[in-house]
Amino acid sequence: MTTALPQRDFGFGDDETELRDLARRFLADRLPATRLRELVATDHQAVYARGESAGWDAGLWTQIVEMGWTATAVPEDAGGTPVSTAGLVGLAEEAGFRALPSPLISTIAATRLLVACDRDAARPWLAAIAEGATATLATTDPSGSWQPQHCGVEASGHDGGHRLSGRAAFVQDAGKAGLFVVLCAAEAGHVLAVVPKDAPGLTIEPDHIHDLTHDQATLRFDSVAIGGDAVVSTDALEAIRAAWPAILAITSADLCGTAEWLLQTTVDYAKDRVQFDRPIGFFQAVKHPIVNVMIDLDRARSLLYHAVAQIDADSPDAEIAARMAKSAASDAAGFAADRAIQLHGGIGFTWEHDAHLWFKRAMHNQALYGDGRYQRRILADLMIGPATTA
Repeated sequence: MTTALPQRDFGFGDDETELRDLARRFLADRLPATRLRELVATDHQAVYARGESAGWDAGLWTQIVEMGWTATAVPEDAGGTPVSTAGLVGLAEEAGFRALPSPLISTIAATRLLVACDRDAARPWLAAIAEGATATLATTDPSGSWQPQHCGVEASGHDGGHRLSGRAAFVQDAGKAGLFVVLCAAEAGHVLAVVPKDAPGLTIEPDHIHDLTHDQATLRFDSVAIGGDAVVSTDALEAIRAAWPAILAITSADLCGTAEWLLQTTVDYAKDRVQFDRPIGFFQAVKHPIVNVMIDLDRARSLLYHAVAQIDADSPDAEIAARMAKSAASDAAGFAADRAIQLHGGIGFTWEHDAHLWFKRAMHNQALYGDGRYQRRILADLMIGPATTA
């Protein structure tokens, strides 16, 4: 049984609408598809040989910081200008629609986790993010488990300092991040620590991924020394539990924005491409899949906005709603990507067409933090109970 939300209005208020519309106009002007291609996809041989951070525009990032986007998830007492989760979701949708290659989404996710930590300990790091520092999560073990109790980094020491050893894998935008929020197994439980990119003993090993708008890496900790002020939570699993719904919602919004671009681009192509003296959108074999993509995307957005309402109302059902949203958004973006490539015909499969950039982003975020099937398995455990064997 779900818990009813308190009586309140929900939606994009004036602040959320203004932020979303500003992001839409700004990214349309500064990041058209031609500019995105210049950043990440000029030479396919060089791209797949680079093994480093995906291309991104440092000048664009400076403007994003100046507009206060990195401060939108930071509390006021740490120097931020916070907006609701609805506002963050609107921002993430626009980032997904333009396939923005930047650490913005990773930084917002890391910020939401820091907000769930001890406020006094996290405040200096939050203040740094509000001023433009980049951050990302390092909470996944090398096996790829999204369950926080499966941890690949160990912390030894005491309140005065720790030494970190082990590996954190699937770290998003590691090549762009300056701070890593690291989950560590300690003697008394799990802790969260903030580790700067240049910490002695920390090695960043880039992964080869196909999404050209992100980069990913494994972090190797070789007795990395951190002070007591770097530990932001001594109850890490509870902090992750509190922040996880927002992290899932923001990722789902990115997926919805990506799917929207794929849908709009495919619709435009179906109107322009003529075959047998008619636009191909005339034929049922084309128009029906496009409508199905639209239906799936609308369903994903409905679940996303429901999840945001639950999160902003501090509902105990926020995790369930967020996992529903991630399940639907993963499936919708995957389907949109599949149909976009198929309905563009031979040109859609080529490097020269832009569709592959959004296709790869959709596939990457579809799996990130668990795809639709994974989320539905977790939802079954949460809503029905773990499966038992006779």
